[in-house]
Amino acid sequence: MKKPSVKCALLATMIAKHKWGTPITEEILLNLSAIDGDYPTARDVYADLRSEPYITYRGNRGIELNKSNFDILADILYHECGWESWVIDSRLKHYEGIKDHDWA
Repeated sequence: MKKPSVKCALLATMIAKHKWGTPITEEILLNLSAIDGDYPTARDVYADLRSEPYITYRGNRGIELNKSNFDILADILYHECGWESWVIDSRLKHYEGIKDHDWA
């Protein structure tokens, strides 16, 4: 089985542990993610995620998923992380457009 990228590992943790309306801090996200102690890379990826359209950056409070851009997140999970469409459907409960999503 292929090891997920640091970005995919962080996103998977965010999706699994996300509480709506509650950002997750960098330290907590890195501690919860399966990244084999690759903290310098993970910190860089976390910094990059802060500016992604499917993430809302809340300053010192951390980052949270931006459900208004779940179409972009679904594409990342499918094309970059190798998630199956049915897994994305089951994990992104608040993505109302998933039934009409174009996976191409």
